[in-house]
Amino acid sequence: MSTEVFEAKIEEMKGLLQELLQATVDEGSSDLHIRVGLPPMLRVHGNLTPLDMPALTPEETRALVYAATPEDKLKELESDGGADYALPFGDQARFRVSAFKERNHYALVLRQIPTKMLTLEQIGLPQQVKELLWKPRGLILVTGPTGSGKTTTLASMLNIINEQRAVHMITVEDPIEYYHPHKGCVVTQREIGHDVPSFAEAIRRALRQDPDVILVGEMRDLETMQAAITAAETGHLVFATLHTTGAAETINRIVDAFPIDQQEQVRTQLADGLVAVISQLLLPRVDKPGRVAAFEIMIQTPAIRSRIRDNKTFQIASDIQTGAKYGMVALDSHLLELYMSGKIAYDELVTKSRDPDTIVAKLKEELQAQGRR
Repeated sequence: MSTEVFEAKIEEMKGLLQELLQATVDEGSSDLHIRVGLPPMLRVHGNLTPLDMPALTPEETRALVYAATPEDKLKELESDGGADYALPFGDQARFRVSAFKERNHYALVLRQIPTKMLTLEQIGLPQQVKELLWKPRGLILVTGPTGSGKTTTLASMLNIINEQRAVHMITVEDPIEYYHPHKGCVVTQREIGHDVPSFAEAIRRALRQDPDVILVGEMRDLETMQAAITAAETGHLVFATLHTTGAAETINRIVDAFPIDQQEQVRTQLADGLVAVISQLLLPRVDKPGRVAAFEIMIQTPAIRSRIRDNKTFQIASDIQTGAKYGMVALDSHLLELYMSGKIAYDELVTKSRDPDTIVAKLKEELQAQGRR
C-alpha cells in the first residue's frame, strides 16, 4: 500500500475510531479490543462480545492503530513492539490504550476510564477506610488482578482528599488516567515517559516538592518499592498498587523483592509504616447487569504490626477475621455476604474463596439458621 493510500486509509479509520469509542461508552463497556480477523470486540460486564460489523483486515487494523496513536508513541510501537498511552474522548470518557504488535499484525486494547468518580459507599468500602484518608503518614496499598477496579478505588479516595483536605497531592502514573482538578488541594499529576522517566525518579523528586499525599500508579520494581516505603516513612501519606491478592501475599511480595540481607529491615519499615491493604476482585452480578467488588481489608493494628515484624504473616488472616471493629473485612466473609444477598452466583462464591470447604460449611450453617435447606 502506497504512503498516499495508507494516509487516506488513516483518515477513513479516524471516523470509525470515533464510532467505536462512542459504542464503548454507550454500551457501558470496560474495554474495546481491535484485532485482525475479528470484528471489534467489547467487554461488557466481564464478557467479550463482537460488534455487528465485518472482521477487520490487516490494513484496517494498522490504520486504526495509526489513527489512535500519537506520533511519539508510534515510534515506540515500531521500535519496541508496543506502547501505552491515554486517549481523551471529549468530555465523555478517557481511555488507557495499549497498542502492540502480534503475529506480525497491529492490535489495540482500549480500557475505558469513566469520568464520574464513585463514592466509597458506591464502591462498597466501609466507613473506616474513609477515616484512613486523614492519616498524616503511612502506606496504603490497593491490590488485585488486572481489571479489578484498583484505579477506580484509588481515584475515589484521592477525590475525597481533594474535596475535604487542603494539602499538596502528587500522582505518578503510566499513563495518567483520572484527571484531578484543583479543588481543596493543589494537585500535581506526572506521567511516566512525558514528565519524568520512571516511578522511582518521580518519587525521589516529589519529596522535594512539598507533598502531603503521593500516589504511585504501580510499584512494579524494587527501586519503586524502596522509594515508596521511604516516602511513607518520612512523613507522607502514600498510595500505591500491586497485582497481588490478599494482605499477607502483598506483604510477602514486597519483602521477597528485596535482597535477603535487607528483608528484616523492610519488615520493620512495613510494620511501622503500612496503614492498610485493600485487596479487591470484580465479580459478575446475578441480580442485575454489572459487576460487584469483593474485598479483603487489612488495617494496621498492634497485633498485625507484630506479625509483620516477626515474619508471621500467615497469621494475619485470623487477625482480619476478628478485626471487624477496626473496619477489617475477610474476603470469604464478604463473598458469603454477597452470595446471601443474591448478588453473586454460587460458583463465584466457591471458586474465589480462600477456603472453599469452610465457606461451604458456613453457607450450610447460614441456610439452616434461616430455616432453608
